[in-house]
Amino acid sequence: MKIGIPKESLDGETRVALVPSMVGLITKQNHEVCVAAGAGEGSSFSDQAYEKAGAKCVKDNKTIFGESDVTIKVQPLTKDEAGQLKNGSIYIGYMAPFYQKEVLDILNKKKVTAFAMEFIPRITRAQSMDSLSSMATVSGYKAVLLAAAHLGKFFPLLMTAAGTVPPANVFILGAGVAGLQAIATAKRLGAKVEAFDPRIAVKEQVESLGAMFVEMEMPEDAETEGGYAKAQSDEFLKKEQEAIAARLPRIDVVITTAQIFGKAAPVLITEEMVKLMPQGSIIMDLAAEQGGNCELTEAGKTVEKHGVTIMGILNLPATLPVHASQMYSKNITNLFKNTFTKEDASLDFEDEITKGACICRDGEIVNDMVKNVLYPEGAK
Repeated sequence: MKIGIPKESLDGETRVALVPSMVGLITKQNHEVCVAAGAGEGSSFSDQAYEKAGAKCVKDNKTIFGESDVTIKVQPLTKDEAGQLKNGSIYIGYMAPFYQKEVLDILNKKKVTAFAMEFIPRITRAQSMDSLSSMATVSGYKAVLLAAAHLGKFFPLLMTAAGTVPPANVFILGAGVAGLQAIATAKRLGAKVEAFDPRIAVKEQVESLGAMFVEMEMPEDAETEGGYAKAQSDEFLKKEQEAIAARLPRIDVVITTAQIFGKAAPVLITEEMVKLMPQGSIIMDLAAEQGGNCELTEAGKTVEKHGVTIMGILNLPATLPVHASQMYSKNITNLFKNTFTKEDASLDFEDEITKGACICRDGEIVNDMVKNVLYPEGAK
């Protein structure tokens, strides 16, 4: 097959879906890899590096979309990009299908088989393909660095001739992959770290990184079978807010990471809670794209409210494009190798990963979750 890697078109997106070191793993299966000119520039991968690895560089994205049997991207397809795809081809990348109905309609008209990276099942066999975890690792790390850069205090304890400087107090909300990476990074910088999560099962992981776990009465079903956090009742959310609010008066930096798959992020910090925080403190909201964990978060903006800086920075992985691209590329390559195991490149939809990641094929949406959200009445 001809595998196409376009240059990402979204403003600020510096990642590339396939790095040169992964090209050989695909070409040795007798596939041809074509990369749009300049696709890797934002991640410091030159066209020459791709050609040396065995890929062919083509002049533009239009050629990639129109001629590739399999198109691999990072960001979801735009309507224009979807319209350029080769009829009957395959797409692999992020899709954001709940918000891209028009794109899905185009893909179905063109009989494109589309796989969404965010829908890869969270099972042991698919861990090496889990790009959500890979990108969360990047986000958790970079969030702490940005917070440290904006905070008007040192992170570590310092003993100086001018006196003792106490460490910064950092509070991490959510102990998933991003939260755990944020804990580890804040500890490396010398901060005093606390963490909160409604899943009691993560307490041991939090404490193993040297942070204090903030406890409250937890529900038994705080997470889904797939390992995602579950949406909880309004009453439980209020209890969460109370537990969080009790810590805020002495916190310098809050990193929020709580997200619910396919739904708006829960509001864990209200405006009244922001007022409890010390002047000059910082909230770094990693859930900004899903509405934010802080009531005052503005997606894509840094604002100051009640003396607190609230950062709703989007797409943090694109700020570390070299390693983010390498990690995503490895995830993509592992998914590709799992999906195309047969010599005739036919797809095995009995495979749990292939079936779970597939959003549409044969002209219709085949993922039940997406179908139920977009067509609650049961229409096609």
